[in-house]
Amino acid sequence: MSKRFTLAQAEALLPQVEKLLRDAVAQRAEFSEAFLAVDVVRQRVALVGGMVVDREKFAANARRRDTAESRLRQTVHRFEEIGCQVKDLDVGLVDFPTVLRGVEVCLCWKLGEPRIAYWHGLEEGFGGRKPIDQDFLAHHSAPEDEP
Repeated sequence: MSKRFTLAQAEALLPQVEKLLRDAVAQRAEFSEAFLAVDVVRQRVALVGGMVVDREKFAANARRRDTAESRLRQTVHRFEEIGCQVKDLDVGLVDFPTVLRGVEVCLCWKLGEPRIAYWHGLEEGFGGRKPIDQDFLAHHSAPEDEP
């Protein structure tokens, strides 16, 4: 079973989650940039063949790529340890599993939002976000993790 959060527990984690999310976005950008630099050289060599390659630059980009990938994996692992779910690094979406009327749903937070103000069903995703209102608060619970 995945960890489930109360609204208060999830909001208390927002500063930590926001930092991790910003780190993950930067790490992914670094990975993408270095991956592209390596891939461009590989494609040119495959198409042209026999070209002169700046081996030091190629190796540096490969190291940058590998380091960024490793850091990104570590950051994603931290999200998993916390129990929240990164849904979209481009938009900066994070879900926190919770329970509403005995059904698992997600508290939904987007990078830049000051607090968690939305929730959605497991199959609805971001497009199905609904505001957290008095009805939600009255019927919301997050049972302790089961062994």
